[in-house]
Amino acid sequence: MSSIVKWILIVVVAIILILLILPFFIPVNKFRPEIEQKASEALGRKVQLGNMSLSILGGSVGVDNLSVSDDPKFNSGPFVTAKEVKVGVELLPLIFSKQLNVTEIKIVEPQVTLLKDPAGKWNFSSIGGTSTPATNQPAPSGTSSGAGAFSVGKLLLEDGQITVGNTNSKKRSVYTKLNVTASDVSMNNNFPVNLSMDLPGGGTLKLDGKAGPENAKDASLTPVDAKLTVSSLNLTSTGFLDPSLGLAGLVDVDATLDSKDGKAALKGKATLSKAVLIQGGKPAGVPAVVNFDTVYNLEKSEGVLKPSSLVIGNAKENLGGTYKSEGDAFAVDMKVMGEGLPATDLEGFLPALGVNLPEGSKLSAGTMNSNLHITGPTDKLVTEGSLGLFNGKLSGFDLGSKMSGVASLAGIKTGKDLDIEKFTTDVHMAPTGLEAKNMDLVVPSLGTVVGGGTVDAKNEMNFNLVATVTGGTLGSAGGMGKLTGGETSCKNGLKVPLQVHGTTADPKFVPDVGGATASLFKSELGCTGGSVGGLASGLTGKTGNPAGGLGGLLGKKPKL
Repeated sequence: MSSIVKWILIVVVAIILILLILPFFIPVNKFRPEIEQKASEALGRKVQLGNMSLSILGGSVGVDNLSVSDDPKFNSGPFVTAKEVKVGVELLPLIFSKQLNVTEIKIVEPQVTLLKDPAGKWNFSSIGGTSTPATNQPAPSGTSSGAGAFSVGKLLLEDGQITVGNTNSKKRSVYTKLNVTASDVSMNNNFPVNLSMDLPGGGTLKLDGKAGPENAKDASLTPVDAKLTVSSLNLTSTGFLDPSLGLAGLVDVDATLDSKDGKAALKGKATLSKAVLIQGGKPAGVPAVVNFDTVYNLEKSEGVLKPSSLVIGNAKENLGGTYKSEGDAFAVDMKVMGEGLPATDLEGFLPALGVNLPEGSKLSAGTMNSNLHITGPTDKLVTEGSLGLFNGKLSGFDLGSKMSGVASLAGIKTGKDLDIEKFTTDVHMAPTGLEAKNMDLVVPSLGTVVGGGTVDAKNEMNFNLVATVTGGTLGSAGGMGKLTGGETSCKNGLKVPLQVHGTTADPKFVPDVGGATASLFKSELGCTGGSVGGLASGLTGKTGNPAGGLGGLLGKKPKL
């Protein structure tokens, strides 16, 4: 038995020695010119390889460096470089026939540069074409391209990096930890492919499906049928939002991709969380979900968003429009419309638009309507249209205390909760702030308020309003009764100009007692039960200056 063991050990050692020595007797480097030529023909680009070595134990040929040239119309540098390439081979044909049959290719740490020109063409569009890198002339009639003959059992890209940009811009986006696994790869067949990579600023992208056969005219139009998953895409890092304005948001996508005949159909769900869409806004407390169905024309670099929906809680709005690639961003033209939306569900998204409800208050009732038009590049979107709130209640907000001077003048109390019969306004929202026009607010306990104003990047309000006070008695129990010495009967209400400053979280209502107010109040005197002169005396203590007395009553010096 010991003899048998001894001979086994001798055989094992001999085999090991042969495996270690054999690579030195197989000149794999002599295959390098042939491999470079065939690879160049297959890709339509010049391919250069470094030193080659054989690993018998691993059954592979190693290449120290790889370089694939770019389309000279885009870049004079390489399209792909790699630190190391491992090529799996069939050992017996290689050892006994010096024939190189490739079974697997692993490219380690590839660096890929993807560039798009203003016409929408990519630098990889010409890969696999019939032209040769040396002469850039069509192959002779009756011959097939090298691309058609290329096939490999398994193709791997490990720990790579992709740099993406436009030829007319210096801006670049970098995607790292690229890993690709493809099986039964052939330019003429449909083959399984799995891709994953890290996104700029965090987040990941995964694609799992099938690709091919290659489009001989334009590789970017090669069919793809796959499931796409994106996690925590940072809209600021990827350039969709302007970081200099403090805009932000994270997107998760779960969709299917069906790309063929130059059109990519993408259908699924995108969830936007922690959104800040206006400078000075705060991250939204609730996510916005877009259920989308879109078709993108790869040749024209433009797409159509078919009827889709924007959902926040139980509030569902209709969404549709078009978009087009323009340089580093997409230009969009979208419409968002909804009716009868539960206001309580939308409340949590308002901070993203620079609107923070007064401290201690909340929307506890009401429905909202929206009719909005969104246009411009994705990093500088402008939204215009109209918004409305109906039968709403702002719990925990005492408007009377905020407008104490006006309330005492009218003899009214609004209570700790504010009931809103109607609030409508036209809006203009840009990354730098919000503007409201044609505001129309109806509060049963007070009356009506009309006007408009702005909310800037610091959330500071600057509104000019006119309140028509009809709540309360406007009689002897109120301030007007005391001023006139009797009952008043203002059938159309008493108009009081106001300015609103502070922030949306802490608004400051200030009666505007300047010259315009004095003129307005002179026109209001006819609705009182006393004489014009009597009311003027009551307001001012002397005839001729109604604004002065009003300012004293409201606790503010007149601006005369």
